[in-house]
Amino acid sequence: MIRTVDLNADLGESYGPWRMGRDDELLELVTSANIACGFHAGDPDVMAETVRLASARGVAIGAHPALPDRQGFGRRNMAISPSEAHNLVLYQLGALEGFVRANGARLAHVKPHGALYNQAAGDRSLADAVAAAVRAFDPGLILVGLAGSCLIDAGLAAGLRVAREGFADRRYEVDGSLTPRSRSDAVMHDPAEAVAQVVNMVVKNTVITRDGAPIPITVDTICLHGDTAEAVLFAQRLRAELKTRGIVPEALGGRSRAAWTV
Repeated sequence: MIRTVDLNADLGESYGPWRMGRDDELLELVTSANIACGFHAGDPDVMAETVRLASARGVAIGAHPALPDRQGFGRRNMAISPSEAHNLVLYQLGALEGFVRANGARLAHVKPHGALYNQAAGDRSLADAVAAAVRAFDPGLILVGLAGSCLIDAGLAAGLRVAREGFADRRYEVDGSLTPRSRSDAVMHDPAEAVAQVVNMVVKNTVITRDGAPIPITVDTICLHGDTAEAVLFAQRLRAELKTRGIVPEALGGRSRAAWTV
């Protein structure tokens, strides 16, 4: 049996004349794109162009909703209620869906961004609100969340298909959470180290924490942050390494529906 794994990237995070990331190059290497919906990054023109590029390359399109925090790039925690979380996710899904439909494409998944992702990973009430918004919008969408987190549990409880996410370029804590970006060592910059981490996750179902302890992890999709300088190099090296191990990059929606239900 051929082993597959999804490779995703957070894209469409430019704004007006300000450019972020190398989206064109990453879209040649990943199988899924999480497109910013205007709250933390992106604008109507960037959203439209990113959807067009992803659709033209056959890359699965996902929404990347965030907290309303442009100045903080959506990475600062905010005290929001479950009701607010539900509505801001629903709002952003509707915004991106307009561009998706206009391109004759379809929305495949939803992956919260930044602080919304991390807060929902540890707060079941927020996770339930996010999952409820996704289900209300389209129960056929896949909810992407941190492997082993509340977001995965909430998605399953809501009857959604879920994808357990691992990170190529982020360090982990012993509880399975991501190392806070406030730490200088939170993000990996060495391609070899990042590739080795992914291989451990995909092949051995293990990740080595910041403290050097191995913990179990099961992943369906691997994130390559589009805003890091090394993203394209990471993706190139990772695809090459996966190929040598007989592991095929494949978008989440490429598998049968039964594979994503419990």
